[in-house]
Amino acid sequence: MDKIYRIFIVEDHQLFREGLKSMLKNRDDVEIIGEAQDGLEAVRQIRKSKPDLILLDLSMPKMGGISVMKEVKRELPDTRILALTIHESDQYVIEAFDAGTDGYCIKDASRQELMLALDSVLQGKTYISPGISDQIMEGFLTGRKKMKEHSRWDTITHREREVLKLLAEGYTNKEISEFLSISVKTVEKHRANLIRKLDLHNVAQLTAYAIEKGLMEPKK
Repeated sequence: MDKIYRIFIVEDHQLFREGLKSMLKNRDDVEIIGEAQDGLEAVRQIRKSKPDLILLDLSMPKMGGISVMKEVKRELPDTRILALTIHESDQYVIEAFDAGTDGYCIKDASRQELMLALDSVLQGKTYISPGISDQIMEGFLTGRKKMKEHSRWDTITHREREVLKLLAEGYTNKEISEFLSISVKTVEKHRANLIRKLDLHNVAQLTAYAIEKGLMEPKK
């Protein structure tokens, strides 16, 4: 009997999520075992369901796609990840592969391209949308990535980025402590570090910075 691949979808836009399910329902080699609309819920469910492949949007509420990748790859290194995103910039591509993604597909891809991306990743290959610069990816994948200019952003730790995202989304210190399973005092420490490192002193400034860095999308 041919293998049935178990797929988990992480996408906060219902229309796109339903579109993915519609495209996959006619394939007899895949089974959709779950879906999540925010990063924190995704990590919780993925720990339990242990899928073969995750289709993951990078711009997710509560915990961004990059953070989800790191959590999943640390606990389930054999689980494959295909990033589905609107972002084509060098920063996003490099951060996604640094975090452990196995493929990077732009959301405006055709159905044919998406199926090719999915099959490639399931077969253990690396997939990159044709729209992504070949030169960028060649340099990254062969270990010849140029040193990036040191900036304030480079000094922010993974946990501080998680706290920044949640602060920008309007959550209180107590809510953030519950989401991340850390103490309120630890949240306050991370918040103080962000203020010091970024020289941003109110939630409005933090929110604008989080949007600039792609941690969240501007409210419409």
